[in-house]
Amino acid sequence: MSTFELSGAKCLVTGGAGFLGSHIAKRLVEAGAEVRATYHVKPPAADARGAYIKTDLRTAEACAKAVDGMDYVFHAAANTQGAAVIRLQPLAHVTPNVPMNLFLLDQAHKAGVKRFLFISSGAAYPDTGHRPAEEHEMFEGEPVDVYYAVAWMKRYAEILCKTYATKIPKPMDCVVVRPSNVYGPGDKFDPATSHVTAALIKRVAERQDPFEVWGTGEEVRDLIYIDDFMDGLFAAFHAPEPFLAVNICSGEGVTVKEVMNTAFEVGDFSNPHVSFNSTKPSTAPVRRLSAKLAKEKLGFEVKVNLPAGLKRAIDWYRANPFKPAA
Repeated sequence: MSTFELSGAKCLVTGGAGFLGSHIAKRLVEAGAEVRATYHVKPPAADARGAYIKTDLRTAEACAKAVDGMDYVFHAAANTQGAAVIRLQPLAHVTPNVPMNLFLLDQAHKAGVKRFLFISSGAAYPDTGHRPAEEHEMFEGEPVDVYYAVAWMKRYAEILCKTYATKIPKPMDCVVVRPSNVYGPGDKFDPATSHVTAALIKRVAERQDPFEVWGTGEEVRDLIYIDDFMDGLFAAFHAPEPFLAVNICSGEGVTVKEVMNTAFEVGDFSNPHVSFNSTKPSTAPVRRLSAKLAKEKLGFEVKVNLPAGLKRAIDWYRANPFKPAA
């Protein structure tokens, strides 16, 4: 049984206006926690849960203020974009994130935070082909070249988490969650920054015709619906180990073309003129994660299958369409 009681606990959620952070904050409020959430540029939604503060976590001073008095930290803030940015501006994921991760961990430790949860990335694994990557393989080879910069940024943060949890006096418990491709309501639907699943959901919901897909359609991904991901993340948070790094994923590989066709079916969108544009930026052809450790250690398995998850996401988007910033 977990000793990390959330009811009445003071919890910091960084990136609280983002896709993952907003869902974490909601779950914490529902668990009875007192939530402080940070945002930098994007403001929180009107129905956001918790007390939000605008800050820039790239400085030690801002991080110290954010963690002051907190029992737990859920670090979901990150500068992230889609394939185009990853390929054309790889350092966009390094320069803002390294100081933020470093300062937040340091200030959380100084403030006496009991447990720190960091959201890493399945993209940091070396290439395992069609075989799902297992947790012990994270540092057993170079990351895929297209993810090189962001992967080493995440790996460095993971090493810092393990250091704070196991290698220093007065350690601070740390949990590292490695997500696969999370999708669902509240996802990043801006075409300039969205990932492939969100882009497909948006195009199906809007019934775009002609229907262009970046890449060949044969790229393989592991998709997990946001509610399942939250279940897995909180199961990992409650694990008893002082340090844990675990994949939270479906464990299943699906091609972009299969995602598209499933979205057409559940989104009631028939026979659009589809084209695959392989000249557009794309990332690794295959990226799969193993769900074995999460099942064995946390008892975690996904509940929402792909058709059900895509239908929920499409229905949500139709009720909450993306509106470009003015």
